[in-house]
Amino acid sequence: VKGGLRLRFFRRFIWFILSRLFLISSLIAIFALTFYYTMNAADIYIVLKDGMAARAQVIMYSEDTVSLNRYFLPAYLERDESLQLKLQGKSPYSWYKVRGIDHRLEVKWLWSWPWESNASVDFIEKIPHIDGTILSQYRQVVLQQGDESALYPPRWKAGKYRATLVHENGRWLIKSIVQDNNWKGN
Repeated sequence: VKGGLRLRFFRRFIWFILSRLFLISSLIAIFALTFYYTMNAADIYIVLKDGMAARAQVIMYSEDTVSLNRYFLPAYLERDESLQLKLQGKSPYSWYKVRGIDHRLEVKWLWSWPWESNASVDFIEKIPHIDGTILSQYRQVVLQQGDESALYPPRWKAGKYRATLVHENGRWLIKSIVQDNNWKGN
């Protein structure tokens, strides 16, 4: 009888230790996943915010597209219609001297598993204010057409997008951006 009592005590003791180890291991795993998700989310947000602002500046200002390689994969930059129009001199902003913009980006949804190298982000991009004027060589043409609103840069069309980012060489890069054509925002 004494041996059975010791064995029962030993089993309860082992069960107590194992259950506490399982609980502690589960909590550590949850904290680690939360930490890595949060770290990735912060990195992704910064790359997306800074990358989209740099893209808008390249399109509107006389900046070089080389700076965009810090945020975008080269394959995306080759497909970006707005950038291609700018490189061809056909951008709607090519007649204007833009001095400043009010770039806003609002992340609606972001997901990236800590162990994966891909992330998806839904966001809204807006530029509610563009500070600039028409270049002097085009001013007379616009005034002859009688459209005084053309003396100032055209509005940036706000949009809702889904971006896919990839983690390469220790950093996040924007792989693709697809516009949601059903979005009815301002």
